[in-house]
Amino acid sequence: MTAAPSHDLDLALARKVLDAQPFSRLLGARITAFGEGGATLELDIREELRQQHGFVHGGVLSYAADNALTFAAGTALGGAVLTAGFSIQYVRPAVGVTLIARAEVVHAGRRQAVTRCDLLTLNTEGAETLCAVAQGTVLAANG
Repeated sequence: MTAAPSHDLDLALARKVLDAQPFSRLLGARITAFGEGGATLELDIREELRQQHGFVHGGVLSYAADNALTFAAGTALGGAVLTAGFSIQYVRPAVGVTLIARAEVVHAGRRQAVTRCDLLTLNTEGAETLCAVAQGTVLAANG
């Protein structure tokens, strides 16, 4: 992982930024780790977040990947960042009680960062299962 210093950003500020996003509040997302080139976003899996087969909807997984990728990049580029694009590969249906999106900076320059994210579900026994992987490019919005 290659990342620059976190620009005096911390977990408390990351939580404020996430809480300023109405869609994140609607989903009940929370940041549980932030700094040193990484970020973790979690949300409780509720009935409203499932598709017709009972799995977490792919749109919810994409949301979690997008936000985690961007927050991770923010640790390297500073707080003003925007997703330039990302891809996601679904590897198995997402079932469990909690969705976890763990992202890290793979490489960061002055104006952009490449980030990757593992999306996992947590079951009632505390076991994690990988359900998707994502990779993205995030740009510094101020530069």
